[in-house]
Amino acid sequence: MELQLKIIGILLSILSFIHLGFPKYFNWKTELKSLSLINKQMMTVHTFFIALVVLMIGLLCLTSSKDLIQTEFGNKIALGLGIFWSIRLIFQLFVYSPKLWKGKKFETAMHFIFTLFWIYMSTLFLTIYFQ
Repeated sequence: MELQLKIIGILLSILSFIHLGFPKYFNWKTELKSLSLINKQMMTVHTFFIALVVLMIGLLCLTSSKDLIQTEFGNKIALGLGIFWSIRLIFQLFVYSPKLWKGKKFETAMHFIFTLFWIYMSTLFLTIYFQ
């Protein structure tokens, strides 16, 4: 399980840095033009903090995998992370519209990959708690 947490740590760290490219990839300069200043800034600020939290979870997995597995406190953190990523999985499957990815090769691949990733993390963190 320690190795699995380290793999998750690396993947989450990479995912956090991918967020840096969101404004350009999603064409926020044009797409967000019609939004008020507060909404534009909330998109930027929230994206930054999501990336920061994802990075911090990744670093936690990389630096404290043994503690997450072997300590009561670590198990509680794992439970919280398991719940968090399970809810993220539910949103992936039931909140995002299939119109965003159906019929589009890259978007369908990303939907599939991230669905598997959320399942992987949810299962691992919940397994740590319930073992």
